Amino acid sequence: MPQFKQFPLPDVGEGLTEAEILTWHVRPGDEVTVNQIIVEIETAKAAVELPSPWAGVVTELLAEVGQTVDVGSPIITIDVDPGGPAAQEDAGSCASGQVAANVAQAANGASAGKIGEEMPGGRIATLVGYGPRATTAKRRPRKGGATASAPVAAPAAPSAPAVPVPPAPSAQPAATPEPRPANGRVSEPVAPVAAPAAPASPSELVPLAKPPVRKLAKDLGVDLRTVRGTGTDGVITREDVENAARGGVAAGAVSTVEAAPAYDPATRERRVPIRGVRRATAQAMVDSAFTAPHVTEFLTVDVTPMMELRARLKNHPEFRDVKLTPLTFAAKAVCLAARRTPDVNATWDAQAGEIVYKEYVHLGIAAATPRGLVVPKVRDADRMSLRELAVALEELTVTARDGKTSPADMLNGTITITNVGVFGVDTGTPIINPGESAILALGAIRDMPWVVDGQVVPRKVCQLALSFDHRVVDGQQGSRFLADVGAILADPAVAITY
Repeated sequence: MPQFKQFPLPDVGEGLTEAEILTWHVRPGDEVTVNQIIVEIETAKAAVELPSPWAGVVTELLAEVGQTVDVGSPIITIDVDPGGPAAQEDAGSCASGQVAANVAQAANGASAGKIGEEMPGGRIATLVGYGPRATTAKRRPRKGGATASAPVAAPAAPSAPAVPVPPAPSAQPAATPEPRPANGRVSEPVAPVAAPAAPASPSELVPLAKPPVRKLAKDLGVDLRTVRGTGTDGVITREDVENAARGGVAAGAVSTVEAAPAYDPATRERRVPIRGVRRATAQAMVDSAFTAPHVTEFLTVDVTPMMELRARLKNHPEFRDVKLTPLTFAAKAVCLAARRTPDVNATWDAQAGEIVYKEYVHLGIAAATPRGLVVPKVRDADRMSLRELAVALEELTVTARDGKTSPADMLNGTITITNVGVFGVDTGTPIINPGESAILALGAIRDMPWVVDGQVVPRKVCQLALSFDHRVVDGQQGSRFLADVGAILADPAVAITY
């Protein structure tokens, strides 16, 4: 008999309370298997794909695309035993979206037993109308066989295999369908095979697009349901969204409905809901700015030796297949300098009244993505070689830009680097990530006049900025850490002395 289970939205990270439904990969009537991806959600930290915990048939989607759902709230109903005899007589109710109502009615005691309560014969009550039956054998109904309420015939003699014999067209059912206890109606015989559902209209189809593309569509006011993707398997691309936003006729347009304008013509304004990463980032920055007393120090460094070493290592066999960037050298310098000044890698625990020192460095890298600012971590970065750091940073960056960073990869950082130099910015005053005590801003590397041995010569120059929590890090400690980072970047050979 049908057994309906509702899948509650899980907490896919530490302390998450809600998530937004991005994409449904299934619809009512679809069969699903265990661990099949059924939905993609966006939390305050990342976009996450959720697998099905059961195999069965989807009967109802309990949340719409774009809806924000609290953790623990059910989002989908799955019939984990769709082939049971009673599935036929209740199919119409399920197909019309009455599963939730039936469950509520059964919970109120309208059925022969409450949901989850053991019934006579060891059966578990599930929905309205599934009372005890006279038969004990349980077999799936065969096409053209007896009705759902007819008893199953006993098998033939052991010498010959049992073959179900369908009754003649004029034969009457072997048993009268039993009444439904909830309302006293007599169930009509139902064909085992339900008629196929009508094809969904283009407006009902679930658009396929990655989270960055969905965010772009929201920002531009484009309804993804009006655009057919030109990517692989019909996935909507950035070009499809931009073309729709410009008002052009996209090659894959599926509707004559024009995309919503990016700005309201009356007010010439565009409003975007504050949710997901943007809301989480805003709250974290406000909490940090008004909790930790920030101090920012600056240092201008001649990084010509570092850039020369980078050029030499590019031709080294070990680094030929690795993207070696100035950020990699800065990451290594931060890990080495933190050994001499462990305070910048510590945490202020106000609740416990303690400063927590870490003997590991979980290095955060601030990454600008289409979903907003995220700070994924390189775990145990202090134990990595320069090459290992380069590989880890490249993987981290690609994953973040694709919106696939998991919530677990953005937790428990100890110190962060924000590389504002990639935008051509010299430096800034970065805000410390909550739970950490310092953040380093790496500025752009420029050709500038520099005095060397009394002569003004062109050199590669970079500006560093360090913000630290003055509750944990004193000025002397912060200055020493920043000077150590600068010394390593100015002369990488210094690293062997640390």
